[in-house]
Amino acid sequence: MPNSAPGGPSFSVTHDTAPSDVLVAGFSSFGLAGLTAVDYLVENLELEQSGFVRAEGLPSITPFEKGRPRHPIRLYSAENLDVTVLVAEQFVPPALGERLAAAVLDWTESAGVSEIAVLSGVPLPHGPDAHRTFHVATEDYHERRLDDDRVPPMESGFLDGTSASLLERGIDSPLGVGVFITPVHAQAPDADAAVRLVDTIDETYDLGVDSAPLASFAADVRRHYEDLAERIEEREPDGTYDRMYM
Repeated sequence: MPNSAPGGPSFSVTHDTAPSDVLVAGFSSFGLAGLTAVDYLVENLELEQSGFVRAEGLPSITPFEKGRPRHPIRLYSAENLDVTVLVAEQFVPPALGERLAAAVLDWTESAGVSEIAVLSGVPLPHGPDAHRTFHVATEDYHERRLDDDRVPPMESGFLDGTSASLLERGIDSPLGVGVFITPVHAQAPDADAAVRLVDTIDETYDLGVDSAPLASFAADVRRHYEDLAERIEEREPDGTYDRMYM
C-alpha cells in the first residue's frame, strides 16, 4: 500500500510476479552512473518489465521509447535469473528518499527478498587512482558478498536519500543491503563510472554481463567532452567561458 504522510507524496509498488531473492537498484542522481548501469543490465540480460513503482503527488516525467510511454520507475526480471532490477528514471529528492525506500522495503519484506544492492555514483574529489568501486554495506551483506576484499570499503562519510534509508533498515533486520559507490564526474552520463558499476555487480552476482559495448560508449562520451572542451578553449582562450554546463 502507499507509503506517505497526509497530504504528501506517496509511493506504491506493483509487481506482476514473485520477485527474485536479490533486488539491484539504480536511481537518478548525479552523473547518472547507477541509472545507466542498471539500464544496461536490463538490456544486456534481456530482462522484461515485471512491475513498477507509482509516485503520487510528485512532479513526474513520462519517459517513452519508440513512441510508447512507460512508467518512470520500473522493475525488470527474468525466469532464469535470481535478480530483479529496479530502474528509477524519476528523480526523487533526498528529502523524499525515506518514503520511496519505505515503499520498496514494505514490498521486499512481503515478497521475501533477502538482499538489496544499490549502484550509485557520488561526486567525490578524486584522482585517477580512485577510479574504482567502493562499498558501504550491512554486516550480513558484507559476509555473504564482500569478504574477499575485492571491493574496498568507503572509509568514512554519510549517505542520504533512498540509499541511506535502505541501509538504515538493513542494519537491524535480516535484510542484507550493499551500496556500491564509484566517483563520478560532472558530465552526464558518466559512462566510465557506469562501466565500473556494471563490472562490480557482475562479479558480485556472476551475472555473465559483457560490459564491452558500454565501455565503447564510454570512450565515445569521453572523446565528445574532450573535443568540446578543446573547441571551447579555442573560442575562449582567456578562460572566461563558464564550463559548468558543458
